[in-house]
Amino acid sequence: MSDDPPFSHVDEHGRASMVNVLAKPATYRLARASCAVATSPDGRRLLQNPVAGAEVISAARTAAVAGAKRTARLIPLCHPIRIDAVRVDVTVTRTGARIAATAESVERTGVEMEALTACACAALTIVRAVLPVDPGVRVDDLVLEHKSGGRSGTWNR
Repeated sequence: MSDDPPFSHVDEHGRASMVNVLAKPATYRLARASCAVATSPDGRRLLQNPVAGAEVISAARTAAVAGAKRTARLIPLCHPIRIDAVRVDVTVTRTGARIAATAESVERTGVEMEALTACACAALTIVRAVLPVDPGVRVDDLVLEHKSGGRSGTWNR
């Protein structure tokens, strides 16, 4: 017998399965995630361009919101939930860009995956724009920063 804690997305037969949240009450949930896009000086110049860079960042924010709203379609074991709010900040940095996304909902399950997906979609949109001038562009440090709500309460990185 293993002392390992149970994996919530595996059933009693060891098969991947969606967690049953039917008996859980709908409560306010919030999650914040972040990541970085690291690029070369050429990629940073593109992001700093007043017109082209602003368009790329705008597209990244739009992709983040769309990604958060479609998380259950992208991640097989996620519940389709109503997203009540998504906030996305994209900041050009000395190494590329920093993305932070916050997702909020009143649901039976958390919005951590939605916040993470929002960051990933924004980052990949920036990668796509920078790739022609920097094939070495990369996404770093995709992490959950904070979550609150639900049975497990508040958690901070």
